[in-house]
Amino acid sequence: MTQRILPAFLLALGLAALAGCASPSVITLNDGREIQTIDTPAFDNDSGFYEFQQLDGNRAKVNKDQVRTIQEL
Repeated sequence: MTQRILPAFLLALGLAALAGCASPSVITLNDGREIQTIDTPAFDNDSGFYEFQQLDGNRAKVNKDQVRTIQEL
């Protein structure tokens, strides 16, 4: 019985950790368009762009001057 409890506990712990990592967001642009993302956009100071992963899995960038708001879902 204890041989089943430990792997089940570790699996549940791993799934809980993965669920806490993702925080989908919505980027609202100045022209009113909205972009949904899988993760929270990361800002790159060197380039001045927000980098994020779109719902289809592709990586994308948007200029900070075009962004009105970023909200977590």
